[in-house]
Amino acid sequence: MSAPVPPDLEAYPVTLAPLPPEEGGGFVASFPDVPGCHGVGETEEEALADGRLALFACIDALKAADREPPAPGSAKA
Repeated sequence: MSAPVPPDLEAYPVTLAPLPPEEGGGFVASFPDVPGCHGVGETEEEALADGRLALFACIDALKAADREPPAPGSAKA
């Protein structure tokens, strides 16, 4: 069971993509608004859950460093 993620983090857009077998397979969840923030898992659901935990950690680290986290949807397409 994964830890609950604050609801405001659910507003961040996420992309899910398959990983090629030569890279271990499974899926990667990425958050365009927070470069470098990714989660991985054997299934899309596992990758999303891991990604949400990574997003929480990234936002928490930015706040701890007195940096303003990016707003959800702020990444340029």
